[in-house]
Amino acid sequence: MNRRILFIEDEPGLRLVLSDVLASEGYVVETAADGDRGFQLATGEYFDLLILDVGLPKKNGFDLLRDLRQRGTPTPAIMLTARGQVVDKILGLKLGADDYLTKPFDTGELLARIEAILRRLPATNAPLADVFAFGDVRVDSRRAVVTRAGEPVELAAREYQLLRFLIENRETVLSRDELLDRVWGYDSMPITRTVDVHIGLLRQKLEPNPRAPQYILTVHGLGYRFVG
Repeated sequence: MNRRILFIEDEPGLRLVLSDVLASEGYVVETAADGDRGFQLATGEYFDLLILDVGLPKKNGFDLLRDLRQRGTPTPAIMLTARGQVVDKILGLKLGADDYLTKPFDTGELLARIEAILRRLPATNAPLADVFAFGDVRVDSRRAVVTRAGEPVELAAREYQLLRFLIENRETVLSRDELLDRVWGYDSMPITRTVDVHIGLLRQKLEPNPRAPQYILTVHGLGYRFVG
């Protein structure tokens, strides 16, 4: 499945040129021209990577990244800026940026940095078909869109990533530790209920009866299993 990139940049020329470059490299690219729209897209759809300019209208890049991280959106981010001040780079990294490029930059260098970040993302076992259906739910992995009875279902980025991993490993019992490691990308934390909370959210949005789930099942003492 092609990686999805959200490019948030207010300069139309750069937005068009870089989108074309990324698309030619096989990435699926969505764009936004201001911070508010970027925040809306980044929290409403699944993306593998964010590329965002610092000097955005409505919500600048620093504020946008801070708000995303405070909301719990973990999507890796590369910041672009015309500023060359070291303090700005430090601020961006402290706010949760994974990398930082100062304009003007070489597109080859940007592509190399994108590849380096994407290589670190958790791997999945098997590709998900372009459209996977269970019950009245359809998961369009090409567009990262989920619908139920024909109506869009709003999933946060991590919810979508968890759902995709469950489907790709359907009929397999997955422990909470494994889900934390493979979906969240960090070692298991025995006390956390992060996985349980996200499973509950998926059930509320996708199961006919969340209290008696048909698809996202609990395997007591072991973890969760997706059937469908």
